[in-house]
Amino acid sequence: MEALLLLLLGLSGASLGFHGDSVSFTAPQRQTDGSIQVTFHRRQNGRSSCETQPYTCEDAACTSFTESSILQTDLDGTGEQRWCQTESRVEASISTGNTSLYLRDSGCCWTSNVEGKTTWTSSAVLDLGSRSDSTALNSCPVTATVSSLRVPQNCFSEFPLLAHDPDGDVVKCRFASDATPPANFALDETGCMLTADGLVAVGDHVFELFLEDFPRKTITLTYGDGTSVQRDAAAPPLCRVKLQFSIQIVASIPICELGHGRPVYLSPTPSNGDVLVAPVGQNFQLTARAQAHHASIQDFQVSGPHSMSKVFTDQPEGHAQLTLSWTPQPRDLYRSVPVCFTAETKETQSDMRCVVVMVTQSPLTQGMVTVTCSPNKMVVALEKASMPGIDENFLQLLDSSCSLTANATHIVVVTSFTACGTKLQEQGDFLVFKNQIKSFVLPGEVIVRRKELKIDVSCQFPKSVSISSYFNIHKSDYVFTESNFGSFGYTFEIFTDGTFTSNVAPGAYPVEVKLLDMVNMGIQAESDLPNVSLFVESCKATPDDNPNNAIFYDLIKNGCQRDETFKIYPSNQMSYNFEVQVFKFSGNLDQVYVTCSVILCETGSSFSRCSQGCLTDPSRRKRSVTKETVGHSITQGPLRFVRQAVSNAVVEGSAPLVKQIDQPAAVNPPPVQPYIKVSGGGLGFKETLSISTAVLASTFLVLLVLAFMVFGYFIRKRKDEDRRSLLVSGWEK
Repeated sequence: MEALLLLLLGLSGASLGFHGDSVSFTAPQRQTDGSIQVTFHRRQNGRSSCETQPYTCEDAACTSFTESSILQTDLDGTGEQRWCQTESRVEASISTGNTSLYLRDSGCCWTSNVEGKTTWTSSAVLDLGSRSDSTALNSCPVTATVSSLRVPQNCFSEFPLLAHDPDGDVVKCRFASDATPPANFALDETGCMLTADGLVAVGDHVFELFLEDFPRKTITLTYGDGTSVQRDAAAPPLCRVKLQFSIQIVASIPICELGHGRPVYLSPTPSNGDVLVAPVGQNFQLTARAQAHHASIQDFQVSGPHSMSKVFTDQPEGHAQLTLSWTPQPRDLYRSVPVCFTAETKETQSDMRCVVVMVTQSPLTQGMVTVTCSPNKMVVALEKASMPGIDENFLQLLDSSCSLTANATHIVVVTSFTACGTKLQEQGDFLVFKNQIKSFVLPGEVIVRRKELKIDVSCQFPKSVSISSYFNIHKSDYVFTESNFGSFGYTFEIFTDGTFTSNVAPGAYPVEVKLLDMVNMGIQAESDLPNVSLFVESCKATPDDNPNNAIFYDLIKNGCQRDETFKIYPSNQMSYNFEVQVFKFSGNLDQVYVTCSVILCETGSSFSRCSQGCLTDPSRRKRSVTKETVGHSITQGPLRFVRQAVSNAVVEGSAPLVKQIDQPAAVNPPPVQPYIKVSGGGLGFKETLSISTAVLASTFLVLLVLAFMVFGYFIRKRKDEDRRSLLVSGWEK
């Protein structure tokens, strides 16, 4: 039998500034008498006023119903009354024979919006069966938003929603069937990501979504009346909660880049979707930092529990800091609390970021941990001695399919940045790869006597090119990170020969070369992503390691070969081997550096740069953002030119090359006169001088005759013009 719990608000008593709401459940508990205790928190968003009437219980199945006072959680501190939010707590007891809980609420009126929507309806459905995989009652997905969301029209592309399930179920999002979604907005149901499907209109838009959870494998649900049923991913959801919110699309701004006018988050701001731990009775703190170079951050907007305090700190150079503090009470035990925040400027705001605060009985064991970061993976070592009571057999990463290994002293984890649940998060000028090692409970375990463990591990890399200083690697190794490609690296080497198997040792740099020798070089790309290929778009030589030096020589440009001695050797799709004949720059410049611009592309994409090859007109080409990385510059060198010894028989200088001929010694040698001798005979110096004088005299006479001829021509032309002028003058008279 389904229990019906109606939470009704009169239409006349509702606020006219409704901006949405959310409901989050604490894990339901079965009491000794068989009844079920259900606790949930409701947050309601508004603008200038957040007053609401208290809930009422309208069903006889609700044997008890207690609601706390409606308390304010956040209010716009700038005096502009742009947002406010309230939270209330409800405790209800459901009788033994019920299999599900249904909540519903409705009211008027939505904030004025483009869609013309007025009335709203909140609802939630929770299955009350005990799960076979955890022996506990099912928990609902956790979600929330801040009260006021603002995005410039030209900057809206995607908007992630918090969708966390405490049971680890799959959460899917969908538009409510009884509400028409705003035009040109789309929803990625599996990723719970709101996206733009065209140009979105300026103004307020209202959204009504359902979040539903489904088990990852078939489970059995057992109810208080003794009945049971099997559920899988194809069955109806275990829980359905409705999320309502509004987004104000404001006028376009000149630059959408985060950190310019829109604030960008900086470290140590937690990542979106992080699960944090707050022990009962202990002060929990969350710190977020943001920066906007060309705008002033006025405040942070927060959606959190009503007893959470907020401290805003204005800092120099466009920085601002948010500090949230909260001490969970015993009644908050096992609660998963959504906390969302945005950094606010007068014109716009940062992206919304949400985390989940999990309330536990006692602090989780942390332990001594060492994280080693490499271009494509992290290696984590946990010291066993620092974690007494921790069973290594009950530890896992965010993705439970990834295994951990152990030796006598440490538990070791090796994970790629693209596997094992590792998450990528942008933090200002850095990209952070995060994972988590945590303890777990086996299905069917009723009690446990193991300590819990939760350790966050991460690697941080600059967004721009960097010869990594995080680990001991050869100078030729470069590491880059991009949102669509994760972390990837390049190795640029000089090889000893054309087999490209033995590279020059780092201690042998600078590499000494001779003119006209062939030098062998190779680039190797490293990425854990499958089906990617390397493309070398350009290579140029410079006399120092500054690729922007005004003195340079192109070897490859826009994918086109420019040097006739440049030869590419066949290799795999992640390697690029070539040779080029040694040269030097004119003047007193004896060193050469080679800088190449390299790109990784998805293999087989006809729109990527890799597939386009040599471009004669690169200005008309548009980058395929999702199919390729940006061009990254990598440099190798120097190649140092070695001057060869000059023999006594050859003198190089500004004077003509003089070849000296050995002759037998004479007792009275004739006077030596300068001469040039050519093999097979030639003219002496005097003969050459006399011939040259004759040629010069003849040339002078010819030029003199030509000069007289030109002079005579211009004299005759001037007389003709004067004659015509006189004729015209006479005619006019």
